[in-house]
Amino acid sequence: MRHRNAGRKLGRKTPHRISMFRNLVTSLLDKERIRTTLPRAKEVRPIAERMITLGKRESLHARRQALAYMKDPEVVSKLFKTLAPRFAQRSGGYTRIVRLGFRQGDGAQMAILELIGSGFKADKKDEKKGGRKAKKAETEKPAAKEKD
Repeated sequence: MRHRNAGRKLGRKTPHRISMFRNLVTSLLDKERIRTTLPRAKEVRPIAERMITLGKRESLHARRQALAYMKDPEVVSKLFKTLAPRFAQRSGGYTRIVRLGFRQGDGAQMAILELIGSGFKADKKDEKKGGRKAKKAETEKPAAKEKD
């Protein structure tokens, strides 16, 4: 029986799963938005919110706890300098999960996990693609049917 065994295994052994969560949390706090599967996003969300709460404490012990989990000093300094002051007035709920649909290859349900209030900037590649599509849509007009 699975009494008091919370969490998903996600088809991985425990060390692999823990390292995957560490990488996902580090990427989320670094880029402020990640695209992953829905079960992964649901599992990573409480860990990321716990890290932001550590950042709000602003103590040496909290910084060391964050470094013990994330292993990237640059992301930890970003957490304490920029992210924690942004969420100083919030008492939780720092992340949002947006469902995207199903992945083409295996049908896995995809989602975006992002920080609330993050100003997402599209890459140059995305802007170019969007620009081309927008230009094509503007230039192409439906052809009028001629009557003979």
